[in-house]
Amino acid sequence: MKIDIIGDIHGCLQELKELTRELGYSWSSGIPIHQDDRLLGFVGDLTDRGPDSLKVIEIVWQLVIKDKRAYYTPGNHCNKLYRFFQGNKVQVAHGLETTVAEYESLYKKDQQSIRKKFIDLYEKAPLYLVLDNQRLVIAHAGIKQEFIGQTHAKVKEFVLYGDITGEKHPDGSPVRKDWAKEYHGDACIVYGHTPVHEPRIINNTYNIDTGAVFGGMLTALRYPDMELVGVVSTMPYIGEKFKQFD
Repeated sequence: MKIDIIGDIHGCLQELKELTRELGYSWSSGIPIHQDDRLLGFVGDLTDRGPDSLKVIEIVWQLVIKDKRAYYTPGNHCNKLYRFFQGNKVQVAHGLETTVAEYESLYKKDQQSIRKKFIDLYEKAPLYLVLDNQRLVIAHAGIKQEFIGQTHAKVKEFVLYGDITGEKHPDGSPVRKDWAKEYHGDACIVYGHTPVHEPRIINNTYNIDTGAVFGGMLTALRYPDMELVGVVSTMPYIGEKFKQFD
């Protein structure tokens, strides 16, 4: 299996285009296609904070649902947008406000189209992906070894939000344990969710969320080559958003 797994995009379409071109994909048809039939994988959090969330949805929907050229598993921002589109009461904050503003600027028929596509994409997505004869797992915030193969509520919380303790940091963000330090499974786990200055590789886990939307980089892991490729973001740099590990 040949797959290029891309970290949290958060509406950064320009960076997505640049990164996929760097990976050898052509956009001549309007979506990224690789001449050697490599596929794309997305770790979730397609939207929010960046300038082009709805266009990113359109592209990923076409790749995953229409053309079957990519894999996608949702992140916590995807889950929140899904609930918003379902008419549930959600707090339009922490980045969702940018996506909602884009959505509300559309004509009604265009709103219906993008809403339908995203709901379709989300509802057909697995909670996490187990690929290549269980050698590769793609999970938005990661996954514990013992959770692989399960989908109950505790697994869903972990995959979407990480190993949260229930406590909060002074800025209101949740305190999360460093699950990757304790991971010793055989499967390679590729994830995002926690922005880091450079890809974090530990115990056969790869955090490839390098904070594109916070002015870092958009990063991909080429599998099975295990080569990391990144492009510099055009967004303003917000250093405090990046996690430092001991």
